[in-house]
Amino acid sequence: MHQIRVGLPILVTAVMLVLGGWSQPAPAQSSDVYVCKGANGVPEYRNGNPGNSKDCKRLNLPDVVTVPGGRTTSGGAGKATTAAASPTAFPRVDSATQKNRDGERRAVLEQELQSEEAKLSGLRAEYNNGEPERQGNERNYQKYLDRTARLRDDIARGEANAASLRRELSNLKD
Repeated sequence: MHQIRVGLPILVTAVMLVLGGWSQPAPAQSSDVYVCKGANGVPEYRNGNPGNSKDCKRLNLPDVVTVPGGRTTSGGAGKATTAAASPTAFPRVDSATQKNRDGERRAVLEQELQSEEAKLSGLRAEYNNGEPERQGNERNYQKYLDRTARLRDDIARGEANAASLRRELSNLKD
C-alpha cells in the first residue's frame, strides 16, 4: 500500500474549496424548453429532449431567478401572517357612528336583496320551467332556444347574487 503525502496548505485549500462549494446557493434548475409543431399545427412545449421530432425549436428563455421571501410570523396551520398594527394617527370612529353605518349598510343590502328576488321571480315566471312562451319574432326556433338559454343563465346569476347578498347579511354584526 502506498502512502500519499500531501502538504498541509494543499489539504486546507482542498477542504476550503469543497466547503466553499457547499456554502454557495445552488443555481436554479433549468432545462431546455422546446416548441414543437403538434397535431393540426398546434404548438406543444416540451422540457428536455424533444425526442426525434424534426419540427422542434429550442427556445431561448431567460434564467429563472429566485428571491427569498420576507420574514413573517407563523399564524398556525402553515399560514404566514404579519401583525397589522394600527397607526396612532389612524382616525377612530365612535361606536354610535359605527352602529349607524352598519344599520345603513344592512338596509342597503336588504333593499338589494328584495330587488334581486323580485327580478328573479319575474325571470322564473317568464322561464316557465324551461318552456317560455314563444314570441312573435321567434319564428326561427334557434332564437327561441337562445332566449331560453339566456333566461336560464339569468336565473342562475340572480340566484347566485341573492345567495351572496344573504351571506353578506348573515356576516353583519347585530
